[in-house]
Amino acid sequence: MGSRTGFSDGTATAASPAGKSVVRDYAELILTFLLFVVFARCFVLQQSEIPSGSMEDTILIGDYILVNRFVFSPTPSAAGRALLPVREIERGDVIVFKHPPAPERDFIKRVIGLPGETVELRRGVLYVDGAEIDEPYIDELYRSADDYGPLLVPPDHYFVLGDHRNRSADSREWGLVPRELVKGRAICVLFSTNAPPPPGTSGETVTVTSLGRKLYNLAFHSRWARALHAIR
Repeated sequence: MGSRTGFSDGTATAASPAGKSVVRDYAELILTFLLFVVFARCFVLQQSEIPSGSMEDTILIGDYILVNRFVFSPTPSAAGRALLPVREIERGDVIVFKHPPAPERDFIKRVIGLPGETVELRRGVLYVDGAEIDEPYIDELYRSADDYGPLLVPPDHYFVLGDHRNRSADSREWGLVPRELVKGRAICVLFSTNAPPPPGTSGETVTVTSLGRKLYNLAFHSRWARALHAIR
């Protein structure tokens, strides 16, 4: 009996730390993953739901896009800019920004005019500093025939337009986007559904109802061909 008791006690003593070690390893892994997700969500990546057709056909209603929030981050030195994956905003970038008239809302548009440039639309054709600019991302059916400008873009501001010019409220209507309101660059369609979001919902607001709706749409209304589609 003594030997059995000793054997049993020895087994339990050896197994207990191992069991605790496995549990602790899993707990640390899950915690690390959650911290990474929170960090990426707050500082690097943002997932947004598209509720309107102002950027068709580049981005469709029901697309869920991934936004790089780090790429336009200010860096204090040339060495930092060389080492980090950051750069200045360029013409053609599709950006997410706080809507100047209502900063609590996020908008997504394409950068058309940079600081110091003169922007003009002549019957819907874009001219920058007097030179015609090719816009291969626009369906000609979506090109407005209206005139606009010329307008000189001041420092630290950007002139933005939607790709669907006939359906977009943009810099032609509410003005320029200050640099400090730019949140990041849209890089790809994460996934897409053909069930549009309810009117008045925010793509960034996560609730139990919105999460359930997204999972349902992903399961039954997905447009799989658009998953991981690069935004250019």
